[in-house]
Amino acid sequence: MITAVKHVSIPVKDQDKALKFYTEKLGFEVAVDAEFVPGEQRWIELKVPGAETMVVLFTSEGHEDRIGTFSNIIFTSEDIRKTYEDLKARGVEFTEDVTEESWGTYAIFKDPDGNTFCLSST
Repeated sequence: MITAVKHVSIPVKDQDKALKFYTEKLGFEVAVDAEFVPGEQRWIELKVPGAETMVVLFTSEGHEDRIGTFSNIIFTSEDIRKTYEDLKARGVEFTEDVTEESWGTYAIFKDPDGNTFCLSST
């Protein structure tokens, strides 16, 4: 039986720029940073603090058109308003401020490549 999601992949143009954003702005930690295609591309896995699922900064050949699109990845935090304020203070760009709905609270942000993510209440 399936027991977990190991990682989700985020397509990026510039792995160095993306790595800096995800570690310095979002606070993720590097788990793996190794050559995937020697001299061309790296396989970068990042740990999300407090979670088992990891994020991979990698674009498979032929999937470049996915860079900068809306992602189905939804991040969560115990205090969405505090997380929103902390991330904004670090320079993370939000396209939708914290919004309360009957089903929960959320905000929408994007990375330097334009990939868009939801930050949702737990």
